[in-house]
Amino acid sequence: MDTQRLAQLHIDPAAKRRPQRMLTVIFAFIALITLATIFLAWPRNSDRIRKLAAVTTPAAESGAQSPAGSGPAAAWPQTNPPTGNLAADDTVLTVSGYIINRERIEISPRFLGVVKWIGVKKGDLVTNGQVIVQLDDAEYRARLHQAEGALEAAKVAVAKAKLYYERIQKLSETSVESKQTVDDARLQVDSTRAAVVQAEGERELARTYLDWCTIRSPLDGVILEKLAQPNELVMPQSFGGTRGPSTALVALADPKDLQVEIDVNEADLSKIFMNQACRVSPEAYPDKHYSGRVAEIAPEADRSKGTLQIKVQIENPDRYLTPELSAGGLPEKITQPRP
Repeated sequence: MDTQRLAQLHIDPAAKRRPQRMLTVIFAFIALITLATIFLAWPRNSDRIRKLAAVTTPAAESGAQSPAGSGPAAAWPQTNPPTGNLAADDTVLTVSGYIINRERIEISPRFLGVVKWIGVKKGDLVTNGQVIVQLDDAEYRARLHQAEGALEAAKVAVAKAKLYYERIQKLSETSVESKQTVDDARLQVDSTRAAVVQAEGERELARTYLDWCTIRSPLDGVILEKLAQPNELVMPQSFGGTRGPSTALVALADPKDLQVEIDVNEADLSKIFMNQACRVSPEAYPDKHYSGRVAEIAPEADRSKGTLQIKVQIENPDRYLTPELSAGGLPEKITQPRP
């Protein structure tokens, strides 16, 4: 009985062998995967070229307002920007921003005074050295006349002291006057000469204040805002309150020196570097495209928004670019190694 049971449990040696064909297929599949992995991981020269796919904010896709403004603003392409229209898949980064003047200058008076005349209005073009404001100069003209009179009196005192010194010197040769008197006369001449120098300085100071009454444009630009009116009291500094004198006369800027100011999310900062070429387009004229470069990267981020401010300098702006309006960008992708 036991022998029969053992015979039933006995396995034929031929049945123990696995099919050799199945093992061959498994080993071949593993070898194929290994070769493919080695091929893909092997370093090549083309891996040094950085290519980024398009990254577009939801505002750029749907036209909704983004945290930095409405519509796309600027982007980061390669060193040499393209000349024609660019496809959407060439975009490295598209964000929102606003066109700004690189420098906004507010001209203030140098002293407390009354506006006599303003020869410009908002939107006027001005040239460097052009007279734009005239302050009331009656007081400073009177001070100039007073300084000129004091100068003439000092010159007369010098002439008088010289005559007295010459007479005393002649008398001292005959021992009529003492050397002490001669020395006093000589020192009197030096004192009157010093008074002439002082009077000349006061005259120049009066002329300077009189010149400051005529205010000229420091650059070729456009008047952005007219901040004072004729007969209004103006001064260079405010001491608080809204009813005090005006502290500025006009605000102006160079219309050919424009930038795009944007806030970039911290997750996109690795795609931006100084002097990187950009493409800018005003939202009001989407068919207009301008070349630009990253001119400024803020040294400090905004913790509350998680962004960093970037400024893109626009090359060759024209009348279609209006400050404080939003702008859009069409950049090409980076095809050169990042410096």
